Order: sequence, then C-alpha cells, then structure tokens
Amino acid sequence: MDTNATALELLFEFLSFPSVSTDPSRAPQVAECASWLAGQLDSIGLSAEVHPTPGHPVVLARNPHREGRPTVLIYGHYDVQPEGLICQWHTPPFEPQIRDGVIYARGSADNKGQIFAHVQGVARTLASGAELPVNLIFLIEGEEEIGSPHLDSFLEKHRESLRCDVIAVSDTGMVAPGVPTLTYGLRGVAAMEIRVKGPNVDLHSGIYGGAVRNPATVLAQLLASLHAADGSVSVVGFYEGVLPLQDWERAAWARIPFGDKQIEEVTGVAALGGEAGFTTLERIWGRPTAEVNGIAGGFQGEGTKTIIPKDAFAKLTFRLVPGQNAEAVLAAVERHLREVCPKGVTLEVELGHSGEPYLCDPHSAHGQAAQRALAKVLPGHEVALIREGGSIPIVNTFQRILGAETLLLGLALPNCRAHGPDENFTVANFEAGIALNQALLQELAAG
Repeated sequence: MDTNATALELLFEFLSFPSVSTDPSRAPQVAECASWLAGQLDSIGLSAEVHPTPGHPVVLARNPHREGRPTVLIYGHYDVQPEGLICQWHTPPFEPQIRDGVIYARGSADNKGQIFAHVQGVARTLASGAELPVNLIFLIEGEEEIGSPHLDSFLEKHRESLRCDVIAVSDTGMVAPGVPTLTYGLRGVAAMEIRVKGPNVDLHSGIYGGAVRNPATVLAQLLASLHAADGSVSVVGFYEGVLPLQDWERAAWARIPFGDKQIEEVTGVAALGGEAGFTTLERIWGRPTAEVNGIAGGFQGEGTKTIIPKDAFAKLTFRLVPGQNAEAVLAAVERHLREVCPKGVTLEVELGHSGEPYLCDPHSAHGQAAQRALAKVLPGHEVALIREGGSIPIVNTFQRILGAETLLLGLALPNCRAHGPDENFTVANFEAGIALNQALLQELAAG
C-alpha cells in the first residue's frame, strides 16, 4: 500500500469519530478520538501524551529537542461541530467518502483534515530516515468548537514546557484553488443577547394594539438602529481605535483572484452589500461589523394568531478589527440600545463570549519563511497575504502566554462548507498540506 493511500485511510479513521465537543453524550467518543490521535503520534516516532482537563483532553506530542534548533509548535483541534440535520447531507457525516477528488465528512476541513496533514508531513519525514530540522511540539485540543474554555489555564500550567519560537496553525482557508495563502490577521468577536420584555402575558392585539408597546416591534427598531443608511455601524464609539488599512494591504488584496463574483457564487446571493467606501474584501477582512445571528418572538406556528407577544429576543455578535477592544465595544452597544429603547418595555442585556482581534507582520522572518514554503508547494501563483473575517481567539492567548506569533497557513477552500452540511476537503489540498508541513519546517529551520 502506498504512502498516500495509508495517509487517506488514517484520515478516514480520524474523521469517523463523532468528536462533537458541544454534546455531553458524546464525551466518550471525544476521549476515544484523543486516545486514537495520541496513538498515531506515538506510532510515527513522537512522544505523545493525553492530558485530561475539566472538559475534553489535550493531546501533546514532541520529538527529542536539541540545543540550537528553533522550536515550532503546531496547533490544531480534533473536536468538530455538530452534524446538524442528517437529511441535508448527501452522505453520512461520520462516514467519510471521496467524490470527484473531494473528501466529504464532518471535520474534514475544520480541522481534522488540516491538522492531520501536518501529522502526516512529520510522519513522512521520519519514515524517510531523516531527522526533523526543528524542535517540534504538537498541541491538539478537543474544545476549540466551544471556545477553548480550559486551554488558557493549560497553557499557563505548561508554559515552560511549551515555550516556542513560532506557532503554525492550519485552520483557515485559501482564497482560491491552487493559490497559496498566508493569513496574518483575524477579526475578533464579541457576543450579546438582548431581550425586550413588555406585558406579563401575550395580549390580544385587537384589544390592546395601539396602547401597549409591542416588544417585537421595539426589538426590530433597536436592531435597525445599529446601522446607518451607508452600511456603517451607528453606535457612538464603535470605531474608536480602529487601525486604518495600509496602502500595501489594499494593493495586495486588489490582486487576489477572488472577489465579488466568487463570493456571490459561493453564498448564493444575488448581490453583495455593506459599509460604503470599501471593497468587499476590505469589509470582510479589515472592517468591523454588527450582525444579527438570531431573532425570535411571538407566534411561530401555522396560520395567524393575533397577539402582542410578551417578549422578543435577538442574538448579536460584533466582529472586531485590530485597535478595537471587545469589552469597550459591548459597553458602547449596550449604552446605544438603552438610549434608543422607548419607555413601556424593559431591555435585558446578557453579554456573551468574546475574543480579541489578531494581527502580525507577514514580512517578519517567520512570515517570509512561511511564504517561501507556500510558494514551493503551490507554485504558479503569488502568495496571497490576507486577513480573515473569522476569529480564532486562541492565537491571542498564544501571544499573551507563550509570547510567540502565529502563522496561519490555510488549506480549506471557500466552498468547504465548514460548520455546514456536506463539509469537504479536497484530496489535493490534503496532499499539499503534507508537503507544506515538510517545507515549512525546513524553511523555519533555515531562518
């Protein structure tokens, strides 16, 4: 059996574990996945350990460390999102299959396929009889999809043994097939839930309509007040501290072979929109946003029920960019909503999780090493230097606790459907990820 077939078969085993961290009933399967992964890391010649946490385990592995070599930490996660409605999948989410060169399974792109490509890159190097050119640490956790609640304390506890020069993460995306992509910035996130409460029970809208404020209507007014007509966020102080885009960033993003047309095709929308004065990629990667993630209130059944609902609620998140602070943004939004909220209803605000934005210099020595590795493995295209609109809060934690910058080398494609039905990862990108690991460690060792 050739090496590629073995790597794919092992990846299929990895993808078969329903390691859904959000589901307490699946905790045994999450633990089994961690044990399996540690066994794989041991089998390729590393020293692996499974570390229990108050939640799901952390898997660590390392090679023999030698003086004079840089230390590289590779981070990933083995937990996955819930599969959602099975009827929306063309094949069972935990029975991986290949169709037209694409692997379909939950976790194939986020993050099992990407992190396992790194594991297999190390496996191939060691199987060839060569020694790894760096001191290597794998840190693969099982709680990323629930916000890594125990990783901060784990890093603090193991700070000295996890000291490293640089961190590599493949949990982001490529801008287009075959285009090598280095992500040097991420938006942060801040979450909030609001509830508008009115009468103590649902009321007859004919008897009380026009006299009692309707919480659903008030909620709609509050949500609409978050944006101005030009698409900007109208909360006073929301943009305080936002770092402006640099000229080189605008020029680099304008050259990227991915834009409005491709985004419309991937998302299925007829037209794009957002804050005026910025391109679509600038809005996604370099500007903050206010989003309504969920909204509910009143009668939801078939037909008509003429009521004034007693309450209505919405879930909000705010994507943040470098220079913003999550706590300050949430405070500004709450002040805005309370000022806009009329008398006759009560506004309740519950603050949720948050993560700060991240930005590093892609032109640093480590950034240049990553670009050389990407160009070597995916030749023919200029390396795309991008920020991403999503959030990976752990990279800020790494910077704060371990004092190391993170290189984000994405392997997932824009249509990978991470978190959705039919999540997928191409075989070509899995194989490219294996080669990328080998090239990256060589380039980081060379300095």
